[in-house]
Amino acid sequence: MCGIVAAVADRNIVSVLLEGLRRLEYRGYDSAGLALVTPNGLQRLRAVGRVAELEAQVSASGAAGSAGIAHTRWATHGVPCERNAHPHVSGGLAVVHNGIIENHEALRARLKQEGYEFTSDTDTEVVAHLVAAELKKTPDLFAATRAAITQLQGAYALAVLRETDPDRVIVAREGSPLLLGLSDQGNYAASDASALLQVTRRIVYLENGDCAELTRDSYRITRVDGTPVVRDETESHLSADAVELGPYRHYMQKEIFEQPVALANTLEMLGTARSIQPGLFGANTEEVLKDVRQVLIVACGTSFHAGLVARYWLEAIAGIPCSVEVASEYRYRDSVPDSNTLVVTLSQSGETADTLAALQHAKALGMTKTLCICNVPESSLVRENALRFITRAGPEIGVASTKAFTTQLASLYLLTLIFAKLRGRLAPEVEAAELQALRHLPVAVSKVLELEPQIRAWSERFAMKQDALFLGRGRHYPIALEGALKLKEISYIHAEAYPAGELKHGPLALVDKDMPVIAVAPNDALLEKLKSNLQEVRARGGELYVFADADSEMTDSEGVHVLLLPEHYGQLSALLHVIPLQLLAYHVALVRGTDVDKPRNLAKSVTVE
Repeated sequence: MCGIVAAVADRNIVSVLLEGLRRLEYRGYDSAGLALVTPNGLQRLRAVGRVAELEAQVSASGAAGSAGIAHTRWATHGVPCERNAHPHVSGGLAVVHNGIIENHEALRARLKQEGYEFTSDTDTEVVAHLVAAELKKTPDLFAATRAAITQLQGAYALAVLRETDPDRVIVAREGSPLLLGLSDQGNYAASDASALLQVTRRIVYLENGDCAELTRDSYRITRVDGTPVVRDETESHLSADAVELGPYRHYMQKEIFEQPVALANTLEMLGTARSIQPGLFGANTEEVLKDVRQVLIVACGTSFHAGLVARYWLEAIAGIPCSVEVASEYRYRDSVPDSNTLVVTLSQSGETADTLAALQHAKALGMTKTLCICNVPESSLVRENALRFITRAGPEIGVASTKAFTTQLASLYLLTLIFAKLRGRLAPEVEAAELQALRHLPVAVSKVLELEPQIRAWSERFAMKQDALFLGRGRHYPIALEGALKLKEISYIHAEAYPAGELKHGPLALVDKDMPVIAVAPNDALLEKLKSNLQEVRARGGELYVFADADSEMTDSEGVHVLLLPEHYGQLSALLHVIPLQLLAYHVALVRGTDVDKPRNLAKSVTVE
């Protein structure tokens, strides 16, 4: 959500800023802008819409400079329009900001009394005026910025530029992600490393409460009070090719088809091992897990659905009680803490604000046995947990998560097997079979992906529909939830999911010839029950689209369309059955002509509450 790029170098950095913004487009935004220090003073350009609109303005203006800041905005305060786009200015300085300033109204009222004029509806503009006010007390931009942020409440990542400081950029972080990029030709800052791969792989991750001053040939980091600190420099191993579209039409399509490789990479550490080792989740995993009596999974969106699947696994296979909470709800309700609970947080980015806050809430309640499953090794969530498992899905650019979801599921299944082993519920012969099933998973997913032509044909039938109903039972009910979420995220078709047994308790009233019903129908113990539920749909004139296993003996008939997956995959069948639902959503969105990778109103990395 939102993106920042800042640069101070020994050359014109406009192309660096624009390319950085393009690489951050996946985060979600509705406007873009930049500010440069030029020989004629501060130059600001802003545009509503895509980065391409801003690029056209820059090209027409001939803007150039060796120090600048740039931003993609996702509206939180004030509608998407040019006057609300970043950067915001006060006199000769400019500011870009990610996050939310919670006390902006009080600050705005005070600053108005001091004579500052506001031209936007944003919370960010107060930061520009605060820094300007502090510059009246001290001429140093670094000191003035630190003084200003002591007055802020909320979350922020900031970059500040002043026309009288042509060789300096100031940045600060509290809650929202921000990192530095170092090179011999200049120094940079950005919301994530992908924006800076074009100029450097040398990265320094800022921590909450850090402020940094960047010049062309140096940088320094302090705390808000000015105390110097040192942060480790690391080398980013992110591949530049990994964030390129390549031969695919959309990032979502690319990422759906990357799932076999993502799963293979995530499970690579299993190798040819004959047993599952708890150390996969950290050297002290056995020590942390030995007294655990229950598991609490906290997540948002797609990650929440992964947690719901894991609950079935943990209770059925490992025999350990599990609850799953929506992070934004958990942190605000009165719950009953238990210090012997393992708190598991799931996040693709590791910067999801609600999940981070939920983790902090759980720890404040005395629940310090914590584990995160995350796709970004340097993220805040990884750093704040006792145990961690990195999914190795690679960069996920499309807003609608696909490969992050399936690699989370694979990781949660590994966790389930570790719990089962530690609790004496995993016989050696079962353990060997489970390891083989995990190793074969990438191949099984590849076979499901071969069904794309048939799913594409189905998508034509959905294009003009306005509603859809998804059904599943047992551990496949969360897969139905995920399928419904994918369809509404990118095609804008209203979709709901229910446990199939709940049809007669209300949802059946919605079923008619215009309501397509999608069923997840693996050949498991609940298949016959599910078939009865599907007959209830047909009796009301509903049209069925069924994703079944090859050995289920289900066939097409009037009003019933069946697509057979290559094989039943036991407890892991959830990973296979979600693939066609992803493909269905993608191809329906193509037919409807929506913006697949950047659906309206949504952001990839939700770093505000």
